[in-house]
Amino acid sequence: MAKMWDARFSKEENARVNDFNSSIRFDSRMFREDIEGSVAHVTMLGRQGIIGEDEAAKIADALKTIRDDIESGALPIDPEAEDIHMFVEEVLTARIGDAGKKLHTARSRNDQVALDIRLYLRREIGEIRSLLRVLLGTVADLAEKYAGAVMPGYTHLQRAQPVTFGHYVLAYAQMFLRDDGRLAEIAKHVNISPLGSGALAATTHPIDRHLTAELLGMDGVTENSLDGVSDRDFAAELIFALSLIMTHLSRFSEEIILWCSGEFAFVELDDAFSTGSSIMPQKKNPDIAELVRGKTGRVYGDLIALLTVLKGIPLAYNKDMQEDKEAVFDAIDTAKICLELFSSMLGTMTVRTDRLRQAASGGFINATDCADYLAKKGLPFRDAYRVSGKIVAWCAENGGTLESLPLDVYRQFSPLFDEDVYDAVDLDNCVNRRTVWGGPSMESVKRQIALVRAAISE
Repeated sequence: MAKMWDARFSKEENARVNDFNSSIRFDSRMFREDIEGSVAHVTMLGRQGIIGEDEAAKIADALKTIRDDIESGALPIDPEAEDIHMFVEEVLTARIGDAGKKLHTARSRNDQVALDIRLYLRREIGEIRSLLRVLLGTVADLAEKYAGAVMPGYTHLQRAQPVTFGHYVLAYAQMFLRDDGRLAEIAKHVNISPLGSGALAATTHPIDRHLTAELLGMDGVTENSLDGVSDRDFAAELIFALSLIMTHLSRFSEEIILWCSGEFAFVELDDAFSTGSSIMPQKKNPDIAELVRGKTGRVYGDLIALLTVLKGIPLAYNKDMQEDKEAVFDAIDTAKICLELFSSMLGTMTVRTDRLRQAASGGFINATDCADYLAKKGLPFRDAYRVSGKIVAWCAENGGTLESLPLDVYRQFSPLFDEDVYDAVDLDNCVNRRTVWGGPSMESVKRQIALVRAAISE
């Protein structure tokens, strides 16, 4: 296939070079955005009198037909084409003749590609945010169902203080809400039109860049033509945000992997989201959670790949920038499938509240409450802390828990102890008296759930 730039050259491009140079195998997914941008561009050309309005309408109609034909499968994309942009233009010219050759007036492939990737990322950000809302809804449902299910909270993977399962999973809801907020901000950076920047120095044609941006539903135009075609910081921002989403999914996956083990047995995954062993018939493996955890590194790699591409290229466009797409496409695809499957896995998971309670009953996770009990009776907290520690040591050596320790033993450590100590160290009370904003009490958990649901509805 002839190249549109081959008039300058006396030799045909080497076949291996052609394959190496071609981007059709991955940028073909942007055919909708390419055509959307071209329709807006040619509409502007017609309104500005740069080409005839009848010609502009003819080109726009033909472009929409090409889009429909690609979507239906009636027009297969030629894998030998240089890229999706030239494929569309060549089909257009074949269908409507010389009028199709006017489409590229006042435009370069550089600003065309920069626009296409922005339009594509705008759509994908919307889809990723929708998947995050589904996940947030699933977490909110879990939190509501298990708002009062007492379990240990951990530091250093050691039992620390009592919380509830609802409070625990709502911590991840907050992370995902921040992820959504980052995506909303990045969408603003993405939704700016570079079209009209040309190859690097704009154009002498009297185009109206703001009109094109308005037709595309974009919030404005890039202010410098060199910058408009030569940076992909918005794409790097998106992969960074996806890397954080994957970080949060990976941490949550690690929790689930631990909770599925016989040592914890806090949850059981649905059979549809588990696999078995080829040799051990008793196994039920949390493969989805493990794969999410593993694929996190893949998205990190996409981020490093793009940053490395960008770090050494001078203004303006360089062919290195063709490498932006595979990185960002892979990061998007990976994050989307992980979000989708993780939500489904989480929503079908069985929570073992009996095991949560059993774990909470061991490990003296109410020891801080014992110390607080003494502090509220006037003992300095550091002294109260030491007394509580000595009681824990006694129980560990002699058996028993703070809930079952006889009062006369309590009084061996401090005369301040009275019958009300059992109320103070009761696990449910330990949780529900933590009414501080953001704490694990039932009241706080309900408020947090309401905030999550409000954010989803917005």
